[in-house]
Amino acid sequence: MRFEEKLIELLPRLRRFARGLTQSAADADDLCQAAIERALKSRDQWQDGTRLDSWMYRITRNLWIDERRGAGRRGVHDVIDEAVTQIAGDGAAEVEAGALRSDVDGAMARLPDEQREVVMLVLVEGYAYREAAEILDVPIGTVTSRLARGRDTLMQLLGEAA
Repeated sequence: MRFEEKLIELLPRLRRFARGLTQSAADADDLCQAAIERALKSRDQWQDGTRLDSWMYRITRNLWIDERRGAGRRGVHDVIDEAVTQIAGDGAAEVEAGALRSDVDGAMARLPDEQREVVMLVLVEGYAYREAAEILDVPIGTVTSRLARGRDTLMQLLGEAA
């Protein structure tokens, strides 16, 4: 499979990870686009046979960190609340599922960045602790403690929402 095909196959997971980091669909799409552009420009740095997904998550995370640092220097702009622009479906199950997603999204948004990254990689994307540690360039113990604190916080926040 060609490099570009592998990137396309990875795109849904990359978008989900970016959405978890940015807490915004539009910002996640922008982040994914920037990550794909960087990967295509730097494709000679990736070695065939290694994990493309880990490499792409690192690129995405680094771009996100760079953007946050830059935003801090430029000042923060208010984002239009996406919930206002969404129209609920007709079915009660759709409305209930949307409310639950909103609760989970809200709880994830309240997590500190470091905990949200680990929760996204381990609980959402299914990475092993060691793989998450490699992607984030931190010790496994750091992943373990951030995940435990993130889980506890999510349980408390979602308990409040129930």
